[in-house]
Amino acid sequence: MEDHTATRIEARPAPALRRYVGSYIGFDLRGFPAGVHCGPPGRMLTTVISLSDPLEMAAGVDDGSPVTRFGSVAGGPMCRSVAIHHDGRQHGVQVSLTPLGARAVYGMPAAALAHQLVPLDALLGALEVELADRIRAATTWAARFAVLDESFLRAVGRGGDRVPRARPEVAEAWRRLVAARGRVQVGAVAAELGWSRRYLTERFRGEVGLSPKTFARVLRFEHAHELATAHDPLPWAAVATVSGYADQAHLVREWGEFTGRSPTVWRRGEVLLGSG
Repeated sequence: MEDHTATRIEARPAPALRRYVGSYIGFDLRGFPAGVHCGPPGRMLTTVISLSDPLEMAAGVDDGSPVTRFGSVAGGPMCRSVAIHHDGRQHGVQVSLTPLGARAVYGMPAAALAHQLVPLDALLGALEVELADRIRAATTWAARFAVLDESFLRAVGRGGDRVPRARPEVAEAWRRLVAARGRVQVGAVAAELGWSRRYLTERFRGEVGLSPKTFARVLRFEHAHELATAHDPLPWAAVATVSGYADQAHLVREWGEFTGRSPTVWRRGEVLLGSG
C-alpha cells in the first residue's frame, strides 16, 4: 500500500439545497489492494456517480446478495452495509440526501427506496444522463460540484408542488433522533410530538423506510463507525462507551449485524480505511 494515493474533497451544496442535500464528496483512490469495501448505513441516502469504471455493488456483505454494475447509483435507507467490490481504484462523486431530499429530488418518499440500490437514471431519467456526462467532462472538483448544484436545483424545481410534503412531525422526529445520535427514547419523542409510539413508528417507517428504533440503532452504529475510522481510533471498548452501547459485546453484536463482520475482521479487511 506504499504507492497508493488518495484524494477526498468535500463541499456543501447551494443554500437552496441544504434541506435536501447534506454534502458532496469527490474521491479519487488509486493503488490500493483489490478488495470489498463495506459502505456503512447512516442517516443519509447515498448517491454515487462513477468517474471511471462502473461500480460493482451488492446490497449486503458476505450474504450472497447479487453484485450489480452501476454507472451511477442511488441507495435507499439501509440497516446493513453495502458491498463495494473494487480493484484498488475508486473515482467518483458521492451525494448525501436527507429523507426530505428523496421527495424533492426523486419525487418519492425515502421508504420507496429502502434496502435497495437503484440505477440513478431510473429515478432522474434524462437528467441523470446529462448530469453524468457533464460531471465526467468537468476537469476540476469545483466544476463538478457546480454541475451537481445546477442539476439538483432543476430536479427539485421540476417537482414543484406536485410532490406531497412529508408530515412535519416525522421530519421533527428524524431531526431529534439525529441530534441525539440515536440515544433518545422513541416513546419520549412520540410524546413530545403528541403522538403515540405506535403511530409515530407507522408514520416514520412509511416515510423513512426504517422504524424509529431501527433508525436509532443505525445512528449509534454511524457514530461508532466514525470513531473507528478516525485517524487515531479509540480502543473498541472506548468506542462502545462513547457511542452509547451497553458494553463492547453489545457493539460487537451490532457491528456484525450492520457490516456482516466482527469489528476486528472488518478492520483487517478494510484496505481503504483511513484513505480519506
